[in-house]
Parts: sequence; C-alpha cells; structure tokens
Amino acid sequence: MSFEIYVLGALALVILIFFIWIIWLQNKLGKLLIGKSKSLDESFGQLENEILELKKFKNTAESTFRNHDSRLKKTVAGVETIRFNPFKGDGSGGNQSFATAFLNEEKNGVILSSMYSRDHVSIFSKPIKNFKSEYELTNEEKEALTKAQNSINEK
Repeated sequence: MSFEIYVLGALALVILIFFIWIIWLQNKLGKLLIGKSKSLDESFGQLENEILELKKFKNTAESTFRNHDSRLKKTVAGVETIRFNPFKGDGSGGNQSFATAFLNEEKNGVILSSMYSRDHVSIFSKPIKNFKSEYELTNEEKEALTKAQNSINEK
C-alpha cells in the first residue's frame, strides 16, 4: 500500500509539473500572438509582412543616402581667402585685393580673385580640376588653393 502512495504522489508531481509547463507555454504563446491575429500562422504572416516592409524601407533609405552622399561630394567643402596688396610699396590699394578658392570633395572648384586699385577693380575666375588649374595661378591664388585643399583633406 505504501508503494502505491509513492507512485500516486510521483504521478501527481509529474502532472503538476506538466500543468505548470503548459501554463508557462501558454503565456509564451500569448505574448507571441499579441495583436489582431488569432493563430500562430497569422502572427508569422504579419511578422513576414512587417519584415518585407522594413527591407523595402532599408533599400529606399540606402538609395537615398547614396544619392545624398554623391550630391554632397559636389558641394563646396573647402573655402579659403587670402587678402593681399598687389601694389606693394606705393600705398595704393591696401589689402583690398583677394584670392578665394572654392573646392568640393571631388577636387574641383573655382578660384575667384580681385585686384583693387583706386581707379578700378578687376575680377578673375579660374576653374580648378583635380586641385590644378590650366591657367597660371598667382602666389596668393596658390596659397588659397593649398589652404582649401588642406581643409578638405582634414575632414
């Protein structure tokens, strides 16, 4: 008789453990099925749709970032201005003349320079390709170009 009590006690313990396990699994399944779905298949279907939407968004975002990155490389990234007096010694003009370099990350841009005197102002523009100009640069223009190039390389 005592053996039967031990067997019934062990069986009751196993049933209690299974009952607790079933409740635990039911809670886990309930958390998985939170939302409008009523079955596991519907939940997986909704999750699959959401994953597809996220992949589409990721692809769109990557494309947009690539587009913005290529456009940003063409914008002005380095600007430097050098002021100078082209008429050293005679006092006319002062430091009103300048050379300004505008460069982008693709090593292209323009140098604008002006020569100021009391009588007139001359403005020059020289295109830059690959940090070089096909036109001869003055010392001030070279200095502005070098400083603008260095400011881009520091980024």
